[in-house]
Amino acid sequence: MTTDTTDETIRYTADVVLLAAGHVLLIERGWAPYKGCWALPGGHVDGGETSLAAAARELDEEAGIAVPGADLRQVGAFDAPGRDPRGRYVSVAYTATLPTPVPPTAGDDATAARWWPLSALPDLAFDHADILAAAAR
Repeated sequence: MTTDTTDETIRYTADVVLLAAGHVLLIERGWAPYKGCWALPGGHVDGGETSLAAAARELDEEAGIAVPGADLRQVGAFDAPGRDPRGRYVSVAYTATLPTPVPPTAGDDATAARWWPLSALPDLAFDHADILAAAAR
């Protein structure tokens, strides 16, 4: 067995798959990587914060939609090497379903936020198509 002794910084993030009436909420990224591409709302877990709290906070910051952490269900952890071109990122993804779409308001590092029909999705940044597929299972 070969062991890689290279130091690797691992960054911790949280993402949200918010569903409503056959649609998913996506944000348009305002920063590289994938600037201008569509992605799930999400971002870094701050010091002293859980991934659940970060998921709820990022959803509110990037899309202006407040969903209590108690309403978010964990989908899983996504940690494949190479999932982010900036380095090693591990994301815990959460999902929630609203009865009807709530109008989003883009904020933070999102230049736009909108509901997309699950049957007509754009190409997604990172491995967000995999996260969405896992949430749909």
